[in-house]
Amino acid sequence: MKQILNRLINHETLSKDEAKSVLYNISNGAYNQNQIAAFLTVFMMRSITVKELEGFRDALLELCIPVDLKGYNAVDLCGTGGDGKDTFNISTLASFVTAGAGIHVAKHGNYGVSSSCGSSNVLESLGIKFSNDEAFLQTCMDKAGICVLHAPLFHPAMKNVAPIRRELGVKTFFNMLGPMVNPSFPKNQMVGVFNLELARMYGYLYQNTDKNFTILHALDGYDEISLTCETKVISNKTETMITPEYFGVRKLKQEEIAGGNSIESSSKIFMNVISGHGTEAQNNVVCANAAMAIATVKQIEPSDAFELAKESLKSGKALAKLKTLQAISNEL
Repeated sequence: MKQILNRLINHETLSKDEAKSVLYNISNGAYNQNQIAAFLTVFMMRSITVKELEGFRDALLELCIPVDLKGYNAVDLCGTGGDGKDTFNISTLASFVTAGAGIHVAKHGNYGVSSSCGSSNVLESLGIKFSNDEAFLQTCMDKAGICVLHAPLFHPAMKNVAPIRRELGVKTFFNMLGPMVNPSFPKNQMVGVFNLELARMYGYLYQNTDKNFTILHALDGYDEISLTCETKVISNKTETMITPEYFGVRKLKQEEIAGGNSIESSSKIFMNVISGHGTEAQNNVVCANAAMAIATVKQIEPSDAFELAKESLKSGKALAKLKTLQAISNEL
């Protein structure tokens, strides 16, 4: 690791194979915590390259505990986090809205590292149990149309990194990797990223896969559609900008989509929205993100998918999916 760090400090970059090798060594416990922290810090101070990102991704996918959900044509809705915006749990809510619209969802998530409440924090507080048992996850898909893939249960390679990430409390390149290493290898992916440079990297890497994908970045810094400004959208078919007006809704202020400052307050917002008591702003931003996921799978216009998302939320179908998942969790 000393040699790697010296090279990185001298502004050299790693090849794909070298990046992959470092991740394998981290997984095997070959480095101490100070070395890992130093390695992470380098990538906070300079941009990651496509080859480095690709190597890290490939290592984590090879080292993960895979789960077979191929029969469901599922989509994952996952953001990188690390945008520093502290919104409420928009992509997690959008996942249930998407499931309520009849699309299977394999939701990859984790506890919050650079935010106060990640998707796993809020779901755990609502009684959702996490498991890497394939039969249990398939039952969730069959009955609820959605399953939760809690990252630490599928990525043993991360156990040496998790405490360091928690202590650092800021975004690292592992934020960039999260959406790309879903252990069910979903055919469809909607991912939000925290800057435009990363959106382009994701676009390049996903173009070399067989996925249907949509990559989102709101130009004022959100890792999802925020409806506070234009959003850059990169998919396997097109590259475009989407405005709030495209969905027929008004532009939002940042404070209208702010999250709670604790797991308890975040869970309260989550339940208000999914129970149909969210504000117009909260409902619209959730449905806009769900619409992009629905459109990715169905290959339809996001504006048409927005209507399906609104129906899922307003009719209570999204809430029914959550209640079913809670009931299955109680049986575990």
